[in-house]
Amino acid sequence: MSKQTVALIFGGKSAEHEISIISARSIAAEIDRNRYELSPLYIDRDGKWHARECSQAVLDTDIAALLRSGSPESAGARLRELTAAASGERFDFGAFLESTDVAFIALHGSNGEDGKIQGCLDTFGVPYTGCGLTASALAMDKALTKLCAVEAGVAVAESVTVTSRDYAAHPLGIVVEITKRFGWPLFVKPASLGSSVGISKVRNAEELAKALESACQLDSKVLVEAAISGREIEVAVLGNGDAVASAPGEIIPGSDFYSYEDKYIKNEAKLVIPADLPEGVAEEVRKAALTVFKALGCEGMSRVDFFVENGTNRVILNEINTIPGFTDISMYPMMMAASGVGFAELVEKLLLLALEKRSITPKI
Repeated sequence: MSKQTVALIFGGKSAEHEISIISARSIAAEIDRNRYELSPLYIDRDGKWHARECSQAVLDTDIAALLRSGSPESAGARLRELTAAASGERFDFGAFLESTDVAFIALHGSNGEDGKIQGCLDTFGVPYTGCGLTASALAMDKALTKLCAVEAGVAVAESVTVTSRDYAAHPLGIVVEITKRFGWPLFVKPASLGSSVGISKVRNAEELAKALESACQLDSKVLVEAAISGREIEVAVLGNGDAVASAPGEIIPGSDFYSYEDKYIKNEAKLVIPADLPEGVAEEVRKAALTVFKALGCEGMSRVDFFVENGTNRVILNEINTIPGFTDISMYPMMMAASGVGFAELVEKLLLLALEKRSITPKI
């Protein structure tokens, strides 16, 4: 039987560029080379698609070690060296389309997790892992996700959405209005970034103003959300129409909240899988994860994050991530492993789900 070619797409223009490379390295190590031919496709920070030789060189680079050394600049410098050395290479899009049987999307954040690459691949008939265009776009926007969750009967934290344009025009008025409406502390979140990039916890009006200023530089829409006093619980979802939810996992942050640094640089958070929850609460979290997954029209995979409120055990949606991390400290593959699906089997299932999705896609 001839091998199918898997295009492993990674990198991208988002703030999660390096994390995407680390995820891709983990995925590449688990793809069954007896069944699949791996064709890496690296997209640099400027959005340029690189040919196979450069893409493989980036994939072979241990970006995680450079980040752990405390020098993100050195990681960026190394990537620039590799792309500069391959400046004469030309990516052949036609050859890519002709040779690719299925794409494994390992892009995180904007321009990869928001429906754009999905729409591109849809246009040319290339099957791919994970959610389609619409679900990806909805899930990427935290504000729209909350609206869909509420409609489906899942609780969310009280919040308000601020656009960068409105904040630029009326910064003081917006801060005053939010201060009147909410108590402290609050979380300020760029609406469409992942890996906790750009998130701030604020305790007064001055901190709120600074956080809004910073977040508005990262995204055109910002979510200001009431802080929930509770445990951070996550669930992995796998499947298309018959999706299943994993055993829940718990994150115990090493700092004030589970920040980007906590996830990928300091590595101080404690991960507990399965989470020690009362049986009824654990089942409620799993059910809520599947409800959100289906409400958004998700396919393939997602990681759904919740708070379990202290005192009440109320299950409150935090966010959904349609292309969760696949690093060695990422919750999604670890929760699936705890539920009986190892990393290699998970990668295989995602590829098969991508091909299955193509077979049921409407032709008109």
